[in-house]
Order: sequence, then C-alpha cells, then structure tokens
Amino acid sequence: MSATTYDTRDRLLDTAERLFAERGIDATSLRHITAEADANLASVNYHFGSKEQLVRELFARRIGPINRERLDQLAACQARGDTSLECVLSAFLGPALRLRLDAAHGGEHFTCLLGRLYSEPTELKMVIIDEFKEVLARFNTALQRALPDLAHDDLTWRFFFTIGSMAHLMSAGDLLNTLTQGRCDPSDAEGTLQRLIDFSAAGFRAISRGDTP
Repeated sequence: MSATTYDTRDRLLDTAERLFAERGIDATSLRHITAEADANLASVNYHFGSKEQLVRELFARRIGPINRERLDQLAACQARGDTSLECVLSAFLGPALRLRLDAAHGGEHFTCLLGRLYSEPTELKMVIIDEFKEVLARFNTALQRALPDLAHDDLTWRFFFTIGSMAHLMSAGDLLNTLTQGRCDPSDAEGTLQRLIDFSAAGFRAISRGDTP
C-alpha cells in the first residue's frame, strides 16, 4: 500500500471519528466526512465499501487495543491471585478512561463517540456487541468468581449499569467539570477511575431486591 493510499484511508478514519463524536453517527453523512477529509466520495467506497464498514473499522482500530489491555490487566490480576471485584473492575474500566485523556492520538474524540454509541438510538449498536463479545464473556466469568453468591441475572444487570456509568462519563464528563466549577475534574484519570470503581463495586455488592439484610 502506497503512502498516499494509506494517508487517505487514515485521514478518512480520523475525520469520521471526530465528526461522529461531534454530530453523532446518523447525523454525519459520507459527504460531510469526505469534504472535511479533502477526499472524494469514491475514496470511501474504495477503502471501506459502505458507511457501516467504515464505522466497524473505526471501532476495531480503537477498541482492539483497549480490549487487549483489558484482558492483559485481567490476566495480571489472576496471575497474582487477586480475584477481587475491585481488581476486575479496574481492569475493565481503566483502559477506556485513560484513553479519554489521550488527546494526542484522538482518544478524546473516540471516547465521546463511544459514549454516543451507547446512548443514542442507532442500529450500529451491533458494532459494540461484535467488538465486545469475547471481553464481556471473560469479564462476566471473572465477576462471577469475585461474587459467587450473586445471581447471574443480577450480575448482568449490574455490569450493564456499570458500563452505562462509564459511557456517561466518557460522553459528558466535561459537563461535570463545568457544573462543579472544576471541583470534580474527570481529567484526573486515576482519581476518576477510583471513584467509578468504588461506585460500581458498591452497586455490585448491594442487596438484591427481595433479599433480606
């Protein structure tokens, strides 16, 4: 692949990522993307074939490394014999939250886009499911090991709520900073991560409806 071909493809992905984050996927047309990327419409068809495939490749290039880091961190927990809920949650949440601050590599745009994809009504939610199947299965197993007495359905609900909290932080974290006049600053990645772990762990350990203290 020539440098020119590579540059065009990468430029289209970078531009699509930024525009999708700013406007939403459904509200951004291929013409918007090609105009901003200084490319023609045929180049999108050449490199990706369709808007859906462009979205899939955009997510694959970002989520792949995040998921590998998640699994590496989960494996590190297991290697040192730490099967605690907090270690599992840190392995899942940490890589995504740290990417949000990686502005040099477009991390802020992507995490905003990921938050949008979780929260907006779009058929492309299947992209998330396809990219996360293996990771969700591995973490479900780890969470069940950390909380062996928690019913499977309750664990699924609580994992879902945790993912929702993470997505909201990704897409609207700057709002919290503004509302609190800087007192609560999500740009403190490690501090924010610890707060989210504490919040999520408390939710996972809460007494289930119908349980008695």
